[in-house]
Amino acid sequence: MEKRFLGNSDLELTTIGLGTWAMGGDDWAFGWGPQDDESSRRSVHEAIDGGINWIDTAPVYGLGRSEQVVGAAIRDRRDELVIATKCGRVWDETRTIGKRLNKASIKKELEDSLERLRIEQIDLYQMHWPEPDEEIEEGWSTIVELINEGKIRYGGVSNFSLEQLRRVQAIHPVTSLQPPYSMFRRAIESDLLPYCQENGIGVLAYSPMQAGLLTGKFTRERAASLSETDWRKRNPFFNEPQLSVNLDTIESLQSIAERNRLTMAQLALIWILREPVLTAAIVGARRPGQIGETLKASGVGLSNSDLEEIESILRQREEKVPEMSGAQLRPQQK
Repeated sequence: MEKRFLGNSDLELTTIGLGTWAMGGDDWAFGWGPQDDESSRRSVHEAIDGGINWIDTAPVYGLGRSEQVVGAAIRDRRDELVIATKCGRVWDETRTIGKRLNKASIKKELEDSLERLRIEQIDLYQMHWPEPDEEIEEGWSTIVELINEGKIRYGGVSNFSLEQLRRVQAIHPVTSLQPPYSMFRRAIESDLLPYCQENGIGVLAYSPMQAGLLTGKFTRERAASLSETDWRKRNPFFNEPQLSVNLDTIESLQSIAERNRLTMAQLALIWILREPVLTAAIVGARRPGQIGETLKASGVGLSNSDLEEIESILRQREEKVPEMSGAQLRPQQK
């Protein structure tokens, strides 16, 4: 698989990484419905066997469950992997999720993550959300302390605006930004991508297939049948009037994929990886067999004419529902 260095670090990542949000199951506010831990474990092994060399997780995914599953799955394969996790989301005995970036909270979160993951050092530790805003500087300064202590190797941020990214960059160089980026969410192209390129900050795109929409396998019937514990059931992208526009757009894109002997999922990944500042895309998997298809997108390019046609199709979509591509829409708590 193709690899790219992450920002100012010596971490060389495969351009596709394994995302483990859905492995957290359904017993929390942003679950994906029921999930079997054995299927999760086998999916992790399949990803590693397929060449993926890094995994992205977070404590809040399943309120500890995702990290525990990953920790068990990588027990004998730690040396093969870069492990990325996050901080800033906590929960109480009622499973109510809170937002904290203060020093004491982050230090405890780190120790808890190390225990669940069964590792001694985290390769990339990311501030999950810039909330509360007034604690951003304290949180980032704490991550710098943890780097100096050797408990983490590099620090990154996720879901930050340009202004917030500049604030932490002034304290200590940021290694990576993890933003949402897909054919249907392109807000970062105007300001964040240029800033990251200018400042040597790696970009790890999450939801490159827009939570399953851009796999080409989603239908109106499937959207209607989503579990009540699946966060997508409540999301505008998966409900009318946006759903019909999205599905019509995907149908137009399918012809480009077929012409290039690609699946729709592969096309969606190849398209975002066209950006040189993008280090990698995070692709989720819940069951064995899912990640294998997407791995084939690594190192593949598209012709200029294909890119121009895709751009035209996406512009038509944005004209119909411009709010769907805006930075203000937050369809999940990734």
